[in-house]
Order: sequence, then C-alpha cells, then structure tokens
Amino acid sequence: MLFPWDMNLEIGNDVIDDQHKEIFSRANKLLSAMADGKGREEVDKVVAFLTNYVVNHFSEEESLMSRHCYSDYSRHKNQHAQFINNVSRLKMEFETQGATSDLVIQTKKHVCNWLRDHISKTDKAFGTFLKNKS
Repeated sequence: MLFPWDMNLEIGNDVIDDQHKEIFSRANKLLSAMADGKGREEVDKVVAFLTNYVVNHFSEEESLMSRHCYSDYSRHKNQHAQFINNVSRLKMEFETQGATSDLVIQTKKHVCNWLRDHISKTDKAFGTFLKNKS
C-alpha cells in the first residue's frame, strides 16, 4: 500500500475512523492509478469519488463539532476548505496535463501527506475533546 493506514491515527470515534480508513483506501487507489498510467477515466472516477466522499466526511465531522460546541471548529473547518481547494486544483491540473510525475508528487503531498498530518493532529485533538466530554 502506498499510503498505509496507521492505527495510531484512530481518534476514538468509530464512524469517523472508518471514514478515515476509506479515504486512505481511495487515496491509495488514486496514487496507484496515476503511477500505473491508468486512463483518464479511471483516475477521474477515483478523484470524483474521493472528492465527494471527503466533502461528505468533512460535513459529518463539522456537524459533530458543532453539536458538541468544539472551540476549534472554525480553524478545523478552514483546514477542510483548504483541502477541498487543493483537490480541486489537482483535478484541474490532471484534466489539462494528465497524470504527470509532478502531479503524482503533488497529489501525494497535498492529499496523502495533508490527510495524515490533519488526522494525526487536528482530528486527534477533536477525538480527545470528545473523549473528555463523555
């Protein structure tokens, strides 16, 4: 697996953790499709799924934060918006230039590394907050 899930990334909420695992799985499919030079249709399909899934996931996460009056909600939501913008930019680059080596590197940086960093820090902090509220 190009972008392995790590149990240390679990935040303690089964729904959110399962969604994070699915995002990792789809990010791996995207990287594999791009690295293997798969056709535009295959990459488009994975990017479309990943984009929609992440938007839904972020919406659920933000709703949970709002319901629990999470103090870092605004910053967290802004990070989600930045990620969606990065994915949109990468998708446009793919549509105009194809799966170049630079795009594969940028995808790993702006999708995979961002997700790992966001989950390990920002989402873990939210998970701790939820545990302390219980």
